Amino acid sequence: MSINERIGILTGGGDCPGLNAAIRAVVRRASMDGTEVLGVKNGWRGLIEDQIEPLTRFSVTGILPRGGTILGTSRLNPFKDQALLEQLEANWKKYNLGALIVVGGEGTLSAALDLWRERGLPVVCIPKTIDNDICGTDFTFGFDTAVTIVTDAVDRLHSTAESHHRVMIIEVMGRHTGWIAAYGGIAGGADVVLVPEHPFKLSKVCDLLLKRQAQGRTFSIIVVAEDAHPHAEEDFLNAEQNTQIYKHEQLGGIGNILAQEIEGRTGLEARVTKLGYVQRGGSPTPFDRVLATRLGIKAYEMTQAREWGRMAAVQGNRITSVPLAEAVGHLKKLDEEIFRVAEVFFG
Repeated sequence: MSINERIGILTGGGDCPGLNAAIRAVVRRASMDGTEVLGVKNGWRGLIEDQIEPLTRFSVTGILPRGGTILGTSRLNPFKDQALLEQLEANWKKYNLGALIVVGGEGTLSAALDLWRERGLPVVCIPKTIDNDICGTDFTFGFDTAVTIVTDAVDRLHSTAESHHRVMIIEVMGRHTGWIAAYGGIAGGADVVLVPEHPFKLSKVCDLLLKRQAQGRTFSIIVVAEDAHPHAEEDFLNAEQNTQIYKHEQLGGIGNILAQEIEGRTGLEARVTKLGYVQRGGSPTPFDRVLATRLGIKAYEMTQAREWGRMAAVQGNRITSVPLAEAVGHLKKLDEEIFRVAEVFFG
């Protein structure tokens, strides 16, 4: 019999390809030890509102290739209200949980760290986000799927851009980091990649586009992250535009304004495609299925080793565990080496 005869698992924050693969891995590995797994529905809300159900090998059959999460998710933070915390702890005791595996992004993991530090609850975490912005791990599952979708979009837009001699702008997700934009831009052969970590000068972008046209290259592809900002020396956004584009709750819109500015300054025809939630929907790639599976198995084994307040992580090709404190509090910015690779192909 395992150390913890009953554990819970929840998925919080935005949905992400690979969540079901992680859930399946936890249940399958736990079943080898006879450990009961309870699925907590809709993130922290399920533990507060008593939305909990058993997970069995049968209930996770066939979910490996499915997008989203069979448990549902929410962005509720139990630390926003003392009454929520008390209800969460009451249900934890009601179900006699020996541990909780928390699968989430920076916000969900921060709440898990607080539960362990401030309330002493035994938690183990698995990082997930298409943004790949969680510290302590080289990659998060969901990222590879998002990059694959962006790459496919860039490939498809190349033909339209070339046929109509246009500048095609693809606005992609990434929250406050440029991982998706950089990887997708490199893989898709974009001519310009704009990321939050490097504020851009529009004059240089326009010069590059005009230079391409003068050289006989009659189309260009720009990949822009939703949180990319103009350089302070050339900030062409007014106060209203800044407010609309850079909302904390929902970023987006820089692509449309960028297209208007490029057309006005260069005379080149520009069109915008905003990929939006398509990037985090649908079936996970094989890479993400394998990564989520490995992390799920590791997280379960961490519960048996009582590695509380830690997160399963990938470093190199090795699955390990790191303190949660290393993973939250700040975002993992785009690797400078990756951006330098992208810059080689600008223009």
